Amino acid sequence: MADRRAQLVSRVRDTLADALGAARTRLSGAQADLTAGRERLARVRRAASAVPERVGAERDRRLAEIDSRHAARIAELARRAAEAARREAPGAAAQEWPGWRPTPAGRGEPVGALRVGALRVGALAVPGAEPVPALVPLLDAGHVELDGADRDGCDAVVAALLLRALGRADPGAVRLMGYDPEHLGGGLAGFAPLGTAGLLTFVGPGGLGRLLDDLVEQIRRINETVLAGEHASLRDLAEATGRRPEPWRVAVLLGGDELSRHERGQLDRVVRTGAACGVHLVVRGVPLPDDPTVVRVVADPDGARVGGSPGLPVRLDPPPPAALVTETCRDVAARFNAGPPPTPFTDLLPPPELMWREDSATGLTAPIGEAPSGRPVTVTLGDYPPHALIGGPSGTGKTNLIFAWIGALAARYSPNELEFYLLDFKEGVSFARFAQGRRDPSWLPHMRLVGINVNTDREFGLALLRFLAEELRRRADAAKKHEVTKLAELRAVDPTGRWPRIVAVVDEFQMLLAGRDVVAREAADLLEDLARRGRSQGIHLVLASQDVRGIEALWGRPALVAQFTLRIALPKALRILAERNDAAQSLPRWHAVVNAESGLPEGNEVARIPSASDWETWSGLQHRLWRMRPQDAAPARLFDGDAIPRLADAPDFRALRPGDGTTRGPVALLGEIIDVQARSAALRLPRAPGRNLAVLGTRVDEACAVLDAAARSLARQHRPGAARFSIACLDPDADPVARALYEDLADDASWYDEETVPELMAETAAGLASTGDPHYLLLFAVDAAAGALSARAGGRNGLEQLRRILHDGPERRTHVLAWWRGVARMRADLGGPAARTDQIGAWVALDAHGGELGSSLYPGTGGPDWYPRPWRGLFFDRAVHRTGQVIIPYGPSR
Repeated sequence: MADRRAQLVSRVRDTLADALGAARTRLSGAQADLTAGRERLARVRRAASAVPERVGAERDRRLAEIDSRHAARIAELARRAAEAARREAPGAAAQEWPGWRPTPAGRGEPVGALRVGALRVGALAVPGAEPVPALVPLLDAGHVELDGADRDGCDAVVAALLLRALGRADPGAVRLMGYDPEHLGGGLAGFAPLGTAGLLTFVGPGGLGRLLDDLVEQIRRINETVLAGEHASLRDLAEATGRRPEPWRVAVLLGGDELSRHERGQLDRVVRTGAACGVHLVVRGVPLPDDPTVVRVVADPDGARVGGSPGLPVRLDPPPPAALVTETCRDVAARFNAGPPPTPFTDLLPPPELMWREDSATGLTAPIGEAPSGRPVTVTLGDYPPHALIGGPSGTGKTNLIFAWIGALAARYSPNELEFYLLDFKEGVSFARFAQGRRDPSWLPHMRLVGINVNTDREFGLALLRFLAEELRRRADAAKKHEVTKLAELRAVDPTGRWPRIVAVVDEFQMLLAGRDVVAREAADLLEDLARRGRSQGIHLVLASQDVRGIEALWGRPALVAQFTLRIALPKALRILAERNDAAQSLPRWHAVVNAESGLPEGNEVARIPSASDWETWSGLQHRLWRMRPQDAAPARLFDGDAIPRLADAPDFRALRPGDGTTRGPVALLGEIIDVQARSAALRLPRAPGRNLAVLGTRVDEACAVLDAAARSLARQHRPGAARFSIACLDPDADPVARALYEDLADDASWYDEETVPELMAETAAGLASTGDPHYLLLFAVDAAAGALSARAGGRNGLEQLRRILHDGPERRTHVLAWWRGVARMRADLGGPAARTDQIGAWVALDAHGGELGSSLYPGTGGPDWYPRPWRGLFFDRAVHRTGQVIIPYGPSR
């Protein structure tokens, strides 16, 4: 039993020992697990404590990245907005005041939006972001209403809008109208210089109704006559045509009393319809109706807003500097008063392939300039209107207008359709370029005559009128032959004939009609006949003058002026338009009033004239037309009153041949006649009594020139040895010319001086008993030999022999061509004051006055209307002339 108990105890002890060991093992494992758990917990706790810091750092990094991207985006948007603003409002429309200057908009550039400040939004809170201009649409866009307690801010906006509008437009393209009843215009004082050019007008208290009525009328007129249903607005018209025919009109209304019902109605009409017609309002203290075209700017002390409620917050710009406003306005006024630049001359010309395609049978039509609407202003010369008057003070562009008109016509009509005759009575050579010259060998193919520097040669103008009168007679005879009355009908029945229309242009024509002498009277008669009958035969007159007042030859001739129904008045022209038509008084430079209704106001049409008279502009067209000229085209006849013609160049001299005078007698050429054909004054010397020549006057060079030309032209008609020339020089000053003549005539000439001239008289008088070869006595200053000739030789003194030669010589082919240095001296040599002078059949008076010539040398009483002038002479041939003929002695032959 004890063993069993011991065994049992032993087993119990073993079991307990095993259990204790197991427990201890499990305890040890649990303690290890606890320690590991505690370590894990510590690690978890440590990791958990690090998570917020890491997450916060990541969050902060992500937020910073988002903020950076947002700022960059905002800055980019601000940059794009500023760039868009610059495109919409370039140059003066948005430039800040430091460095601001006017920059008129070019074709296609925007003009409507104008800067008033900068936006105060998030873009401006981002460091480095570009400020965004705050723009307000005005020109061609709408109206601006100002409100708020910040009066200075409102005034700054008004000044900025007006100055920027002026800076974005050409001078005169913006017209301002001010209504400021509180300060009587003081609110716009800086813009006062515009008033000198009519670009700023003020309306006094009580005048608002009239101002609004005028604006409504302007809108009505533009809609009816300018837009005319073809365009929705002036802006559309300008984009379509490239031209703006009307200015912008900006009415600035600064306060006032409550509007009347009529004023409110007119204001509403302007708001609704004005922007399309360039009529705009900038108002303060005058409420405008709600309309899409109205932009409101509210300026308060705590900030400003643009647009409707709540609007965009803006920071208003400071007002423009007063000096900048004044200086800009003065410059705009000065440039406007100077006038806009001319249009390009090429605008008047057809394309090259269409040149010379027009037919002039019924008239001549061509543009002369550009109307305010941009359309060409055309003028016509035909049955109506037939003739034109052009008037304007010196420097207003008469010559340029004539160039433009001639160019437009010459480019459209060929030389077979149109001919020009030009005459310029003022000193100048502008018209010379139409003829062939040393500088430019080209000429205008249509030009038949160009007369320049003819201010002292009124006879040349008279010669042109005589030529045209003869052409009129020729055409009238042809029309009568074909039983028609007008040029168009004549051309239809006579297609092979050459019947171009003729345009005769006379600049400063009053010179031709000045005074009450024979030239003025005949010129006025011819002008009246040409003006009255020329229209039906295609002869048109264009007369230009600084002023038609004081032209005595026109007094009592209303029928003459009435024929000139086409009137073109340049700036400040007087008496060209009708009496009460003063449209030309306000014209700017490069403009003209074209009126085809005899100057009546209803016929007015304003044209901007291109610049056509400078050398480069004109030469391009002339060279093109010159290259197109017909093969048989000849250069125009150029008459220069300041030039001295040369005998060798005279067509009549070149045509002379030996033996020409065999039948009717040889011809002595004395000088160039002042006429259209450049003919020579010719004295025919047949075997007939009195065929001698006297040159009268003290001018040595001119007298020598007449005798020299006469001798050389006579020698050209005789073969060597067939005629005798006896040259007696009795004035030392004439010796060079006489000696050169003697040397050139060689064996046919004999030389005599004061000592030997009596021998010449005796020999020649003795030889009159028979008729031999022609003998020409060329006596230079023959009166100087009076003493030597008074001595008796062979029973007669030399003067008696001279008188016998003058009396009997021509019938025996002996002719005297002598120069006397005065009419009285000649009379003394011929036998005294009562002596007969019929043996002097022809004479050339130089500086001898008409009264000296008297009835014995000139038919009628009192002598001819002759007033000497340099290098001119009056030629009279009893056998040919009824009146004297003004000539130009030929220049020296060497």
